[in-house]
Amino acid sequence: MTKQLILIEGLPGSGKSTIAKMVSEILIEQGKKVQLIQEGNLDHPADYDGVAFYSAEEFRSLVNAHEACKHILESRATVYQDGFLIPYRKMKEEFGVSFPDHVVQEIFSKDIYELPFEQNVKLITEKWRSFTESVISADDDSITIFECCFIQNPLTIGLVKYNQSREENVQYVLELERIVQPLNPLLIYIHQEDLAHTFDKAIQERPKEWSDGFIQYYTNQGWGLTKGYHGVEGTVTVLQARKELETEIYHLLKMDKHWLDNSDYNHAACQVELEEILKGSL
Repeated sequence: MTKQLILIEGLPGSGKSTIAKMVSEILIEQGKKVQLIQEGNLDHPADYDGVAFYSAEEFRSLVNAHEACKHILESRATVYQDGFLIPYRKMKEEFGVSFPDHVVQEIFSKDIYELPFEQNVKLITEKWRSFTESVISADDDSITIFECCFIQNPLTIGLVKYNQSREENVQYVLELERIVQPLNPLLIYIHQEDLAHTFDKAIQERPKEWSDGFIQYYTNQGWGLTKGYHGVEGTVTVLQARKELETEIYHLLKMDKHWLDNSDYNHAACQVELEEILKGSL
């Protein structure tokens, strides 16, 4: 059966973006039709980025509280089941100062990744189900590559944000696996041996705003807060806990999967290994 989905996973700084691009380039060279969806894509077909969910009553209250933004809100919000999806980041890009920052911040409080765990699971699994059905109905031979939304995002909210039980986190990802099974997915997990070095490298390469926000997110809530962790060292400890759970989940998954060691950041070696993986899997 032809593979229609490739999943690239790993911790921050492990090389997910680079590997995802390499996979895409290899497949294109082979003459495959490829759609690469990377982290931060505001039009993600199976996940949400910068999207909030409001019940019908909450949405009406929001509109009434911000009369100046009424047209923007009503024209861009999408009816979804018993409420509304609000793509507030796309709206901010489109309308700029006409869509004030304080309104954006208010809406962010109900971002899908700020909602209670159970509600997040429901919305995300429904989105993955819709994506899978759309791929099947399209009936073409294109391959979609997703970066980091299959394992990372569920554990970010389940472990890092809410400190849910091991069973709840594992079942979240296994349910996503069940949903995408008809697409015959391939998982490439990028391993880094030294997590402290990997995170330090990410800090050095990325804006300080990113590292400050990341450290705060990982230590001021969920598992990190429960354990009393702080700063870079505490963040690395939370990342180690996440890696342990991701490793356990990796071994539980029944899909085609490969463990790619990128500890040396050797692009040439990764290129060769990826070519072998893709040759044997597609």
